[in-house]
Amino acid sequence: MSSLLFAPFRWFKRHFWKLVTVFIVLSVSYLIYIDAQVKHHFAGHKWEVPAQIYARPLRLSLKQEISIEEIQDELKLLGYRQVATADDVGEYSIGKDILSIYRRAFQYGALTAPERRLKIDWQGLRISQIALLDDNQNARSVLLEPWLISRLVGGLSEDRMLMQDSDIPDMLKIALIEVEDKNFYKHHGVAPLAILRALFANISAGRTVQGGSTLTQQLVKNLYLSRERSYVRKLREAAMALVIDARYSKDEILNAYINEVFLGQNGKVAVHGFGLASHFYFNKPLQELELVEIATLVGMVKGPSFYHPKRQKDRSLERRNLVLRILFDEQYLSASEYQSAIAKPLVTSSSPSLASGQHPAFMDKVRDELFSVVPDSSERLAGVKVFTTLDVNAQLRAENALISTLEQKSQARNLPNIEGAMVVSDISSGEIRAIVGGKRAQFAGFNRALNGYRQIGSLMKPVVYLAALENAYEFNLATRLADEPVEYDDKEGKKWQPQNADKSFRGEVSLLDAIVNSYNVPSVNLANLVGFDEVAATLQRLGYEKAVKPLPSLALGAVELSPLEVNQIYQVISNQGELRPLHALSSVTTADNQLIWEREAVSQQRADIDASYLLNFALHQVTKKGTARALGEQFGRVNMAGKTGTTDDYRDSWFAGFDRNLVTSVWVGHDDNTPVNMSGATGALPVFMAFQAQNSPKSLVRAFPETLSIAHFDVASGQHMLAGCPNIMSVPAITDGLSDAQGCAELERNPPKAPKKERNFFERLFGW
Repeated sequence: MSSLLFAPFRWFKRHFWKLVTVFIVLSVSYLIYIDAQVKHHFAGHKWEVPAQIYARPLRLSLKQEISIEEIQDELKLLGYRQVATADDVGEYSIGKDILSIYRRAFQYGALTAPERRLKIDWQGLRISQIALLDDNQNARSVLLEPWLISRLVGGLSEDRMLMQDSDIPDMLKIALIEVEDKNFYKHHGVAPLAILRALFANISAGRTVQGGSTLTQQLVKNLYLSRERSYVRKLREAAMALVIDARYSKDEILNAYINEVFLGQNGKVAVHGFGLASHFYFNKPLQELELVEIATLVGMVKGPSFYHPKRQKDRSLERRNLVLRILFDEQYLSASEYQSAIAKPLVTSSSPSLASGQHPAFMDKVRDELFSVVPDSSERLAGVKVFTTLDVNAQLRAENALISTLEQKSQARNLPNIEGAMVVSDISSGEIRAIVGGKRAQFAGFNRALNGYRQIGSLMKPVVYLAALENAYEFNLATRLADEPVEYDDKEGKKWQPQNADKSFRGEVSLLDAIVNSYNVPSVNLANLVGFDEVAATLQRLGYEKAVKPLPSLALGAVELSPLEVNQIYQVISNQGELRPLHALSSVTTADNQLIWEREAVSQQRADIDASYLLNFALHQVTKKGTARALGEQFGRVNMAGKTGTTDDYRDSWFAGFDRNLVTSVWVGHDDNTPVNMSGATGALPVFMAFQAQNSPKSLVRAFPETLSIAHFDVASGQHMLAGCPNIMSVPAITDGLSDAQGCAELERNPPKAPKKERNFFERLFGW
């Protein structure tokens, strides 16, 4: 019996070294397997990182008309701090006509910009000097860094902003180690004594009250393992921690942990790493965090939800002060530094740049262009930096203008389903500054700015007038146009009789009056004289890329465009006939700033410069005494130009307008194409005016071409006259296209013929 009891023991003793050998072989094999996993993942891309989307950098130039307040708006957006004297990076101060900025270093495409202390002086409304204080030199222009708008997380459930070791504050590393793993630099990935202490504490308490995991084990758990609680998982965690500690330096492990640790939730997307958390909670780069902000984030590691600094402020403050106390006890803080820190309130900042789906209408355009230039999704999820043309302040103002105006119209006119869209672009570059796809501007959905195609009504008329004015020998602003009943063959050979909005006729009107007052019949008659096919071709020359049927109704806007397409047409009109393709993307770099793609400047002269100037003059008159005169009345000395548009039965309300720098297109209507019962002047124009009221518009200035002159024309006949004659209109005209000027006496000898009167039915029947 006793021999049977000792049989297993004797078997174990006899095979002990074999078992040890097998155990060692299996352990080594497992560690080799673990090492292969760790090496593949740790040495390669540890994380999928979403594309980082940046706004345009603000350029400040000598003689630029821009206010200190406009730059201050940008600085606040970038998280700069206003102080008495700007001595540290990320600070600015304001004096009388002076702005001092300690600009951050940044990368913009292929440009590497260092930290700089700037002093900007004003004389009147314009910048008079830009001083680079570190170099004791002056500059003609400088850039502020681009603002981080958003991050294209796509289908990812987590987000992070990777930080290099040099970008991580020493105090953050110290605080993490002192609070989370005091023996980090002494152990080899696991701390057996700490595990035993935690085990006994948890057994005594009957629940988990203490953890024994090192920072390395926490990193393993986050990078490689599931959240299940089991001894097998803990053993695997320990093995992987040992391998990582053996293969990589402590600094590499700490850097990986700082980039990986979970620190909260941004909607459905998890916030990982201190780099992203710094922007999310404090709206500033990690390098610029104050001591108390570092302590707040370190305190959150234990429980991001439990110690959330916005939702659980008291708990977070208590935890922050505990971290500060540990740093004081370990002599990393002096008594005065500690007392000063714990006396500070817990202050966080909202970070709209990290809100998922922020400015979704603009992001739709960014995605379209990004997927075209970087089609590989894995490359897009390698942390690429995407530099866009967005002006965030202009975007916010456009959103506010559209939303507030539509809300007002909805209540005043009982239009609960009224909708709108808006596009703002830079005239000289074609860079899109803002896109609003609907009145729910913060929610992704149908993007009316890009995909809402509606007839444009009278927005088409400037295309007709441009086509005419390009023929300077036949047409000028004083050319007389017939305003009488007329009939044309239109679609499918049907008869079409255009009417003016007021249902009346004036016999004849000047070309300038026709566009200023948006008369329909003279516009169609002019299109007939120019040729409907030429009008269609001109529309395409101005950037419309689809086929156009050259029908008479085209002259009154019987063609469907999106607000983006309208904006492209008016970009050319406002830019002296030069087309700059509208775009939202400037450049794309890798996560480590290697250039992947950069937009090349492309421009084409699509319309005659002189004719474009004359059209701009006419569109300016529209805002002074025409259908958009409310604009001139509100803004007084600030000159702008534009055109209202209204479609049949008041289904669509349009306005396209521009100041010196920006061209804006606005549509207001119903998605189901039912009448909105507003003209362009009462629907879309107020949106434009609300936008400009917030946006500090710059007065429209265009150089007067040498090939133009101020000419004088008889009001009744449109004949070119010498200066000083009675009843003349004085307007700019293309000099080469002018006939010889007549004297006043010559006009008296040869008075203009009265316009031919349209005969009625009985006069035509009896030959009267």
